[in-house]
Amino acid sequence: MKRSTVNAAMRHATATFARFATVPPPWATRSPAEWTAHPEQARFCAEHGMGWMISDFGSGDFARRGIILLVTRNGILGRPGERVYAEKLIVMRDGQEAPFHYHRTKIEDMVVRGGGALGIDLVDVDRAGQPIEALVRVLVDGATRTVAARAPVVLQSGESLTLPPLQAHRFYAVPGSGDVLAGEISETNDDLADNYFLEPFSAAPMEEDEPPFYPLWRDLTAGR
Repeated sequence: MKRSTVNAAMRHATATFARFATVPPPWATRSPAEWTAHPEQARFCAEHGMGWMISDFGSGDFARRGIILLVTRNGILGRPGERVYAEKLIVMRDGQEAPFHYHRTKIEDMVVRGGGALGIDLVDVDRAGQPIEALVRVLVDGATRTVAARAPVVLQSGESLTLPPLQAHRFYAVPGSGDVLAGEISETNDDLADNYFLEPFSAAPMEEDEPPFYPLWRDLTAGR
């Protein structure tokens, strides 16, 4: 991805937060220079996987396949006394998708905070990560539904869906419904160790065509 694409995504995300009266943590909108005055928070966010995470999933087409994540709180797996929960803000542009992936240990809720409709396609996988092409049971705001594998469940503003381990999911802002502000509430999150994609991809190095607007989480990590 180009840094200019990442910067534009951050500007779009902060405008979306404002549109839906959602205030991110103060550190989320610090410039790289401003972070130097807060080394303790920089270390904390770097260690806990908190901050901006923006990806095109190796597609080279962020408008079609991409995601804007802001991890606002998180713990560290296996460390006594740490948070056992995590929270993310998610911004999806109209028609934009995140491809099928699943988690082996984490249970999470996807919540639509505002904007358009969020479509979520589901398929269960076995312990080897192979899709099970059978009916899927899904919990939507406490009510159980049964849907065909890979069939969409569409959530409107305020609705939520619970994703257990080994339930692969693809989610997207339903085309024509508008941009979506979503949230994820989950057990402690480790995207580096518990994110498995049905179609693996390789991310290209960042093309630094302009200075960073806000640092990504990996920028904070690189500075430790």
